[in-house]
Parts: sequence; structure tokens; C-alpha cells
Amino acid sequence: MSTLDLPFTLDVLVRLLDTPSPTGFTQEAVALIEDELRALGITPTRTRKGALTWELPGTGERHVTFSGHVDTLGAMVKFIKRSGRVTLSALGGYDWATVEGEDVRVHTQSGRVVTGTVVNVRQSTHVHGAALRTLQREQSVMEVRLDEPTWTADDTRALGVAVGDFVSFDARPRVTPAGYVKARHLDNKAAVAVFLGVTRALLAGPPAHTAAFHVTTYEEVGHGAATGIPPHTDELVAVDMAAVGEGQQSSEHHVTLCVADSGGPYDHALGNRLRAAARAAGLELRVDLYPFYSSDGTAAWRAGGDYPVALIGPGVDASHAYERTHTDALAATGALMLAYLRGEG
Repeated sequence: MSTLDLPFTLDVLVRLLDTPSPTGFTQEAVALIEDELRALGITPTRTRKGALTWELPGTGERHVTFSGHVDTLGAMVKFIKRSGRVTLSALGGYDWATVEGEDVRVHTQSGRVVTGTVVNVRQSTHVHGAALRTLQREQSVMEVRLDEPTWTADDTRALGVAVGDFVSFDARPRVTPAGYVKARHLDNKAAVAVFLGVTRALLAGPPAHTAAFHVTTYEEVGHGAATGIPPHTDELVAVDMAAVGEGQQSSEHHVTLCVADSGGPYDHALGNRLRAAARAAGLELRVDLYPFYSSDGTAAWRAGGDYPVALIGPGVDASHAYERTHTDALAATGALMLAYLRGEG
């Protein structure tokens, strides 16, 4: 079995990051994944909910499903103001301060895309002085300044912008010479790109365990993997970003095993099997807990999934903001998945 092709994985990742997919508006990103799989000779299945599943048979009897999500944080148009600017309703859990100044795209019903910028109602320090510094960033004071000559609500409506339109944040992906990957929405397009890299590696020879991959489209609002997990799943491994920060063990250069989050502990025995696979592959596996976090594994269990669940993923700094990881962590995540599927450990 070959190893993860990192250039291939990075190419897929950057193109995925450049494809808008806020929760509920993921069709283009799902289509991109389908195209990549068909190029590899694999025909995936799309669920009625919009998730994507594909499977590669193994030589043994165990069926391991890896779940990750392609939906991201985003927003919807909440209201069109008399000024022509629009207010937003958040999709997913983020602080409004983390999107202030971000470029956005408003996706209208006609297919027209109108660009803009998230600003607050006191954005100019030359006009508002200290009032800008003390302003509490929250939904009521944030708005989108559209990149069109619009000064009234009617001007904005004439562009095709309407309440309920999806709004995506510009991911701004960058791969630095030192191997860092910076972008919005590494959560969780990094894992999905690794899925495609692992799939490509598995085509060199069958693994010991049958591998299924399930890419969900509603994780950021809590019910992504509540349905659609293959019924013959023996073990579910959710693959999502590992949160890097003060007081945490996770690192941008490593793969992490999360043993507990806001949904409680993950399966101890499955976690130990992943630890053994990491040792056998010579990987430094970080172990961590996240108090303000849940995953597709959480959703699957709450929906009644009768299988052990574990959570792994590459370390991502500044989660739910302008994020950063390193190619080391992507490679390590793929290596752990491949080692586990080989039956190592």
C-alpha cells in the first residue's frame, strides 16, 4: 500500500477551499469531490441529505468508516437595511469579531454572485474614535458593505439580493514555503482532502479492513452524520480538526487523538487501537480534550449509532477564524488512517 501523495492532497485541498460551501449550500464542493473520485475510477453515492459516501473493500471482515464534513461556517442574508447594506444570520458557531473585515460572496437565487465586506456600524476610527474600540462585536452591529453602487434597500433588491440568500466567506488559501497552510475552512476541508489522498493510496492494494468514507454537509449545525453512516459500519472514526491553543496538547505539526469533547468521552478501546497503529507507524500521536467542541461522531451517536466512535485530525490553529495547519499534520493524519487500515498495531 502506498503512502499519502501530499502534492495531490494539497492540490485538492486548495481547490476545495476556493469552492464556497457554507452549511446548506454545499453542492459545488460535493460535485468537486465526486469529480475527483470519478477520475480515480470510483463512483460515490450521494444521500438524499446531500452527503457523499464511497467504499473500498478490504481483505478482512472489519468495516471502518471515516466521517468528515465539507460544509463550513457562513451566513445568510437576514435583512436589507434602508442604507442598502445587509445584515447577517450566522451559520455555525463563530464569534462576529473573527469575520470582521472579511470578503464575502452573496449567492443570489438567480445565480448572480455579489461580493462585499463584513464591517461594523462604526468601522471608521476617524469618524467614531473610541466608540469603535469599545463596540461589542455581535450580530446587531455587523453588516455587509456590497461592492455595488447601492444606497437604498431597493437598489440592493435590484441586484437580486434577498433575505435567505447564502453568504460565503473568502477562504483565502495560502501554502507557504515553510509548509504551512493558511485559510478559512480548514475545518474540515483538510480532512476531506486527506480522504481523497488516502483513497488514492488504497488503490495500490486492498487494505486489511474495508474502508468507507462519509462526507457530510450539515456538521457545523450539529446533525451532519445523524444519518447516512453505512449500516455495516463496525467502527466510526470521525476526522476533524484538532484545536490548537494554550492549555492544549494538539499541534499544527501532528495528528491528534481527541479522547473527549463537549459530548463526553469517545470509545476508549477504539482509541487505544488507533494509538497502537500510530506506534507501529512511528507517528507521534498527540492526545487531547476539547471542552467547546463536538463532531460528526457525536451526531452519529446521538442519532443512535451502535458502534464505537473515535476522533482524530490534524492540528489547526485559530479554529473558526483564519486558520492554519502544516503539511506535517496532513501527512501524519493520512499515515495514521493508512496504518490503521493495514491492521498495524
